[in-house]
Amino acid sequence: MDFAAARENMVDCQILPNRVTDQRLIGALSAIPREAFVPTEFKGVAYVDEAIPLSGGRYLMEPLITARLIQAAEPKTQDLALVVGCGTGYGAAVLSYLAGTVVAVESDGGLAKEANQILSGLGIDTVAVIEGHLENGYRKQAPYDVIFFDGAVADVPEAISSQLAEDGRLVAVISEDGVGKAMLMTRHHDQLSSREVFDAGTPPLPGFEPSESFVF
Repeated sequence: MDFAAARENMVDCQILPNRVTDQRLIGALSAIPREAFVPTEFKGVAYVDEAIPLSGGRYLMEPLITARLIQAAEPKTQDLALVVGCGTGYGAAVLSYLAGTVVAVESDGGLAKEANQILSGLGIDTVAVIEGHLENGYRKQAPYDVIFFDGAVADVPEAISSQLAEDGRLVAVISEDGVGKAMLMTRHHDQLSSREVFDAGTPPLPGFEPSESFVF
């Protein structure tokens, strides 16, 4: 399969027609081999605009949702970014082309090891993959200019939103009752504001499921 042609087709047919205009982001999507981040049996569909199964019930987020979320966060070259639930590291790799340093937290030890190997093999050395509980973020390196959730969540816990720097931007797909909305949260003077950016549906990250409630 000609992966370079598939990658170009993804950018031309999925990314560019759907309001992705950041040239650095388009350059990253054009350069990074998405097929390197998926299991062998799914390499042939690496550039389809669908979530791709990884191990342990996890998924690689759709390329268009990844692109639009990252664009909404407006990462700058000097920014410190946090990726929550990096999986095999594709979203972190894309973000590394736009931000200064990326800290990528992953709870699955096998995926974290795989992400490290893939990123190293591609010569991407500005991403630090950390194994840890996703819902804790990574406070040791906080505050972050950008926080990117690489999967859907029911809500954003205060433990993570509190790691956002002044004027920092947090992006996530918030899923409620089966409906997903891409949200942008911004911190100003210790206050968080949020706005909906676009409709989006993507598989959930573990540890962020809605709490069960009893119905009488």
